Amino acid sequence: MPSLLQFLSLFPFFFLVSFSVSHGPFLPKAIILPVNKDPSTFQYVTQVYMGAHLAPVKLVVDLGGSYLWADCGLTSVSSSQKLVPCSSLKCSMAKPNVCTYSGGLNNKICGLQSENPFTKVAAPGELAEDMFAVEFIDELKTGSIASIHQFLFSCASTSLLQGLARGAKGILGLGNSRIALPSQLSDTFGFQRKFALCLSSSHGAIISGESPYLSLLGHDVSRSMLYTPLISSRDGVSEEYYINVKSIKINGKKLSLNTSVFTVDEEGQGGTKISTISPFTTMKSSIYKTFVEAYERFTISKELTKVEPIAPFRLCFSTKGVDITKVGPDVPTVDLVLQSEMVKWRIYGRNSMVKVSDEVMCLGFLDGGVNQKASIVIGGHQLEDNLLEFNLGTSMLGFTSSLSMAETSCSDFLFSKDSAFDS
Repeated sequence: MPSLLQFLSLFPFFFLVSFSVSHGPFLPKAIILPVNKDPSTFQYVTQVYMGAHLAPVKLVVDLGGSYLWADCGLTSVSSSQKLVPCSSLKCSMAKPNVCTYSGGLNNKICGLQSENPFTKVAAPGELAEDMFAVEFIDELKTGSIASIHQFLFSCASTSLLQGLARGAKGILGLGNSRIALPSQLSDTFGFQRKFALCLSSSHGAIISGESPYLSLLGHDVSRSMLYTPLISSRDGVSEEYYINVKSIKINGKKLSLNTSVFTVDEEGQGGTKISTISPFTTMKSSIYKTFVEAYERFTISKELTKVEPIAPFRLCFSTKGVDITKVGPDVPTVDLVLQSEMVKWRIYGRNSMVKVSDEVMCLGFLDGGVNQKASIVIGGHQLEDNLLEFNLGTSMLGFTSSLSMAETSCSDFLFSKDSAFDS
């Protein structure tokens, strides 16, 4: 199927347009951001355009991030950038950490503590606003760039870039906050507060607005989409995305686990988080031990040959003689059972196994330790080629399990090699 930008190549011009809410019918139907997986860090990287000259900026995607933060050394050269006063409504939306004087200004500046989610290093920054642009889809599925004139972000310390994918200049937060990207796109363009995430081992996409991903994928995947509530942390502070897993099944057999291990306790521990920061799904040690032992037993019927584990994985197998299906190697399925037995997130071999060499594949689930806050953290590898729709207005998650069942994938959003993102 031709990609969006391959289709765009038929047109002689790629032009910039700016919109405001008053333009009504000329508003974009949806925003689309390309997402590439960095092979060395396993991080998911996208590109936006920022500053007076709309320079391309690569950012690592953090599904639960509260806002966009970028290197101050990069953004401060923009003539259109302005710092946000502490007393403003915009500052209160950002839930500031501190207010400080900056550059001899009379007004205090809104301060934000930004954190690198990989290194867990935090540093003070300042809330700023500047020009921001992303690609959009209109009624004809053609593309241009739509800009936001006063996009809010945190101007953060260059020291926070350590550990990010090569070329990345910050973090793009998609969390459920007032100044995360989905909310700012909704406020500017009148979208519903929802977005779709479709990750891939190569190219994927983030889409906000109406649902063009159904036609862009060439299949009506909505028919196979299931829905489950997004749950909040007990204190209501978390802007990350949690769902309620009630049990785990392997090849249709329920594991012997006390249901209390999945629920959120009085201290806010528990629940199942969806994350683009963790490359693989992690489980609390008590769950992981039972899960791995059971999974190994179920591999006997598949006649899988166990081999020496390769770090960080605990359970590995020979690929010799393993049948390959359209959903990956023929291995036991894993079901995360949600609000009922009828609603389950099925994980096939494509997402459960990690190919570490031509001869060895390993179970892509890791021990998160006894102190992991969430009972389960569903990581990037398990999310790939699963279409996820986060509806913040209704607090619901739509999900498809593997798109390979519909003979499509998230790489069908592939941006052409001539895209500025790949240059």
